[in-house]
Amino acid sequence: MALDRWIALILAGICLAYGYTAWFTMDANLAPFMQRNPIWPSTFPKILSILGLISAFIILFSFEKSDEVIGDIDYRRLHEYKLGQALMLLGLMVIYALSLRPIGFISSTMGFLILGSFLLGERKWPVMVLVAFIAAFTIWYLVSEVLGIYMRPWPAFISNMLGG
Repeated sequence: MALDRWIALILAGICLAYGYTAWFTMDANLAPFMQRNPIWPSTFPKILSILGLISAFIILFSFEKSDEVIGDIDYRRLHEYKLGQALMLLGLMVIYALSLRPIGFISSTMGFLILGSFLLGERKWPVMVLVAFIAAFTIWYLVSEVLGIYMRPWPAFISNMLGG
């Protein structure tokens, strides 16, 4: 079996476990007033698990028939791929997750987006900074102000100076 089908099989297993959790265990302890809501906390995970299963089954059963094989990953030639770049990006993701609380959402998200795009080959600094600021601020605004979920936007010492 090809590598993409193995990955699809693993993804299907993860989506099945995620879907089981979303369908059967997440809503068990909902407060009575929330049980009458049309959208529950498990609605988005249910949709994600279904879409993930559909995608995994499309790849697994290869509904996209093609005679030519393009881009198969040869595990014997892994040294020829950009594994260092991928591992550095994974490490950057871990650093991003660990830096959210100490330096705030906007600062850490901007840093992640700028360094990640630099790592992937972008070299236009003004564009990277502008896109990172707009994306980080927009996501923070939507989550914090629209959804009402508090996220510290700046490092603690700046928030204290601004009075927030």
